Amino acid sequence: MSSAPAAEGEITRLLRQWSEGRDEAFRELLSTAYNRLRLMARACMSHERPDHTLPPTALVGELYLRLAGARLADWKDREHFYSFCARAMRWILTDHARARAAGKRSAGRVLPVTTDIRWLGDREEDAFDLDRALSRLEQIDSRKAKVLELRVYLGCTAEETADILKLSKSTVDRDMRLACAWLCRELRPEK
Repeated sequence: MSSAPAAEGEITRLLRQWSEGRDEAFRELLSTAYNRLRLMARACMSHERPDHTLPPTALVGELYLRLAGARLADWKDREHFYSFCARAMRWILTDHARARAAGKRSAGRVLPVTTDIRWLGDREEDAFDLDRALSRLEQIDSRKAKVLELRVYLGCTAEETADILKLSKSTVDRDMRLACAWLCRELRPEK
């Protein structure tokens, strides 16, 4: 996930131009970031059940629609963009799980799993509980919520997360440990 400083600067430049209302910058941004977004979607989907009805290409397509709707956003930099993409993918998958569960109670959604939170995904409700817990964590500590989103939903390594958020790997590791402990307390108070 590490990218050359030139590519990082290019994404930031395109985001600024897009924020200024230049539609051609949006198209160029998607072209520049498309392969990375596909890799992110594939990593996100690798933790889903095998018969999932939303393939990575469709997830990127849904993300494109969310990005197009965010056209007037004041994009700051690459970190802001990828954090938004992680959050949007989380919302898309949660909405997809809700719609599927509404039509069929045994949706069988398997949550994204990391070695840090293996216990998550035991119950169908965990998808919704995780989404609500992440929203609460974001209000308490947005950086830890971003770390958790990137690590859990996008399958980023600690190094990749550190690169995107411009943090040290040790800070990412510490934030992940604390966020997982907080999640465990929030989602499994009986344990």
